[in-house]
Amino acid sequence: MISIDQIHEAGQRIEGRVVRTPLLPLNVQQDEAPCRIWLKLENLQPIGAFKVRGALNAILLTEPEELEAGVWTASAGNMAQALAWVASDMGLSASVVVPDTAPATKTDSVERLGGRVVRVPMEEWLEVFESREHPQMDGLMIHPFDDPNVMAGNGTIGLEILEDLPDVDAVVIPYGGGGLACGIASALRSAVPDVLIYASEVDTAAPLAASLGADHPVTVEFTPSYVDGIGAPHVFPGVFDLARELLDGSIVRSVEQISSAIRLLVQRNQLVAEGAGASSVAAALSGEAGEGDVVCVVSGGNIDPDVLARILEDR
Repeated sequence: MISIDQIHEAGQRIEGRVVRTPLLPLNVQQDEAPCRIWLKLENLQPIGAFKVRGALNAILLTEPEELEAGVWTASAGNMAQALAWVASDMGLSASVVVPDTAPATKTDSVERLGGRVVRVPMEEWLEVFESREHPQMDGLMIHPFDDPNVMAGNGTIGLEILEDLPDVDAVVIPYGGGGLACGIASALRSAVPDVLIYASEVDTAAPLAASLGADHPVTVEFTPSYVDGIGAPHVFPGVFDLARELLDGSIVRSVEQISSAIRLLVQRNQLVAEGAGASSVAAALSGEAGEGDVVCVVSGGNIDPDVLARILEDR
C-alpha cells in the first residue's frame, strides 16, 4: 500500500500546480437516488482529468539527468495529455503510445500541447504496460498506473475527499489500470479503515470484477466502446494484488447506464463527464455502493463532442 506519508508529501509537492477540485452534491431529489451522491470533480483539472496529479508528482521526483531525453507513456488519452501538459510546462519533450481506438479529442490535445503521438494496434499497446518499452519511444517511461509515485499523486484526491467530507460512507472510483483506485484507497484506508471503497467498471470490459470473483487474475472479453478510459481484457497482476487488498468490490454497469449518468450530470449539474468519469455515478445510482454519503470520483471529462451530442439526443 502507498503510505500516507508518501501521499501527504505528494500533496505538498504538487500544491498550487494542479487544481484542488471541489466536492459537490449531485442535484437529484431524494427519491431519485438510493444515497446522497457527491461528485469529486477531477474533470476540472487543466487537461480535463485526474492524471496531472500522478504525472506531475512522478516527474518532480525524477533526477534532472534522467529527463534529458524526454518522457513517454502508454495511454488511451488522459495520461498522454497529462504528460504532455507537464512536459510542456517543464521544457521537456513528451511522446505517447496510444491504441488505434484512441479518440481524436484526446490525441489532438496531446499534439496541441507539443506531444508526439504513435498509434498502434490494441494488443501491441497493452503489451507496453508489461514490457515498459517500445521501439519508437526514447527517454524515461512514466507508467500510467503501476508506479508508486503516480499512485501517491492520485492519492491526494483521497486526502481532499476526507477534508471535505470526513464522515463519508463510501467512495466509488473508476477502474482502468488501477492506479487511481489504489492511490485513493491507500489514502482512505490509512485514515478511515472502515469506509467502503468500490471500483466502477463498464460491462464491455470488466476484468477486475471477474478477477475478484475468481480470486486471481482472469481474462475477459473486451469490446471497445466510447467508454475508453477504463476497461481492458485483463487486470495487471501487481496492481491487482493491491486492489484486492484495498477495495471492497467492483460495480459493473452497462454502456447505456453510463450514458444515462452522463445525461444526468449535464442536465442536473451542467457538468460534462467522459464515459469513465460517469461510470462511478452510474455505479452509485445502482444502489450497490450502499446508502448514506457516497462520493463518486468523476475522473475526467474528455469526451468526443459528437459522442456527447449523440448521448444527449438519445433520451
